[in-house]
Amino acid sequence: MRSTHTRRMQRVGGVLAASALLVGLAACSSGGGGSSPLASAGPEGVDDGSELTLWTRAPLEKQAKLLVEAYNASHENQVKLTVVPNDDYVAKVGAAAGSDSLPDLFAADIVYVPNWVEQGLFQDLTANIDGLDFKDEINQGHLAAGTSDGKEHVLPFVLDLSMLFWNKELYKEAGLDPEQGPTTLAEFAEDAKAVQALNKPDTYGTATGLNCGGCLVFTWFPSVWADGEQVMNTEGTESLLAEDGAKEVYSTWADLWKSGAVLPSSKDEAGPTWTAGFTEGKVGVMPYPATLLSSTPFDVGVSGIPGPKGGDSTFVGGDGIGVSKDSKKAAQSWNFLSWLMSEDAQVGVLAKDNDVVSRSDLAENEYSSKDPRLVTINEVASKGDTPYSLNFQEAFNSPTSPWLTLVRNAVLEGTDTVDADSDAITDVLSQ
Repeated sequence: MRSTHTRRMQRVGGVLAASALLVGLAACSSGGGGSSPLASAGPEGVDDGSELTLWTRAPLEKQAKLLVEAYNASHENQVKLTVVPNDDYVAKVGAAAGSDSLPDLFAADIVYVPNWVEQGLFQDLTANIDGLDFKDEINQGHLAAGTSDGKEHVLPFVLDLSMLFWNKELYKEAGLDPEQGPTTLAEFAEDAKAVQALNKPDTYGTATGLNCGGCLVFTWFPSVWADGEQVMNTEGTESLLAEDGAKEVYSTWADLWKSGAVLPSSKDEAGPTWTAGFTEGKVGVMPYPATLLSSTPFDVGVSGIPGPKGGDSTFVGGDGIGVSKDSKKAAQSWNFLSWLMSEDAQVGVLAKDNDVVSRSDLAENEYSSKDPRLVTINEVASKGDTPYSLNFQEAFNSPTSPWLTLVRNAVLEGTDTVDADSDAITDVLSQ
């Protein structure tokens, strides 16, 4: 498995104008400056009763509210939270950055972070982050995503991992061991077919988003990594998605589709409801976001996503958070960020809510000890990856991306064009 320390990713999820919205912002930004107040703030920053503003996108509303409420209850500083609809977030950040009106703190899907760091939207936190005694325990994928020219700009806000979830009740009905999930991609397919063989109305073996590039990146790339293979070269300029491991992923899903074990709506699922079938108890086993564990209304098993030869991995997603270029309260903002990394926040707020912690030294805690699934999720985080390419949006997430063409050709059409389709991805990545 390659290291998350050296890989980053830029991905735009469904907002095609993201790059255009941010063009030219570097010229009007502070270029990641404003480090003086931070450098003199001390390890915990300043807690002097200041009001701080924080933006986050709607998918993380629950976690953001819990964190802000806990911070406000224990500090003189008070954070005012604004939750923005996911589809509006890039436009709102872009407009605010252009008019120098970003909030003190803002979170960003980790796949946006490299671009926004390059645009100068975040202040330099290097001295502060390096001063944390537990820096080496913080999720390295998120730190790497916010690092440019050796300078660090973000910390993890909320981690979201892709994990394999299975419905224990459906497993029992299908004669499967509800306490043992698949350990290889072939076993995953066998389990899905076993659930399908129940012939229960509106119940299917598995599900995915076959018209959602981001969903497929999030859930299929880990099977490639689990086998020790890569999806791109280190520079993010060449697709490696025609290698044997990747081809095994496509053929497995093609067979599942052909056998009728995939939720039919998966064919046209573009992202908004790709997890709904499982949440409603209508799907046996599927790669699924770890952040939904606490809201899944029935008993589930959880493991890393297996590869064709075994092993497991995960896509390390979620949001990073930093101090904006426009904040005049950098030292006070760091007080919130340093608290966010503390055991009080990581365990007392996030772990208590069944969410993933951002520090590996806190993976086993008073809450995870009561639920081994949380330990599994936290441990798999260290095996995951967050790949990086400047042209990731066009290559993988755009509705017209060559990645979607490859998947739909291989899974739905059964064409023998994987090599050519992978070359088309390289053409975009290398532009």
